Amino acid sequence: MIAWNRIDSRLIHGQVIEAWLPHLGVSRVVVADDEASKDPLARAAYGLAVPPEVEVVMGSPNAIDFPALARDSVRTLILFRDVKSAVAARAHGLPNGPLNVGNVHAGPGRVSISRSVFLDESDSAALGELARSGMEVRVQAVPSEKAMPLS
Repeated sequence: MIAWNRIDSRLIHGQVIEAWLPHLGVSRVVVADDEASKDPLARAAYGLAVPPEVEVVMGSPNAIDFPALARDSVRTLILFRDVKSAVAARAHGLPNGPLNVGNVHAGPGRVSISRSVFLDESDSAALGELARSGMEVRVQAVPSEKAMPLS
């Protein structure tokens, strides 16, 4: 079962490992990212970063069988590097559910919507479309922070 979907430019890192994994009680992390899935060093590092009892799966958002992940009994956290990857996953069968926007790096043309989330117009439009299609889009860096609905 897909317990949580998260957009985080850093993918697997301390905040995810120390805050989100225990909070969600997941047994599997799926990194849905083209770049990381093709990088042997990233694959090894992400696999070693999580506790040994948590399975790490990496793949392209266009190649992961999201409906199968939703049907099985393993509590799963899906991580996306960016909004574009979440949109690709949705087009490839990612079902309705929570979409946590936790960290999107600042950059040219990006506007701060929280301390850790910076969106450009295309990201905002895409997240709005995901929300209209049934995803529960919320901005929240860590579980102890109050979730902010996409507005």
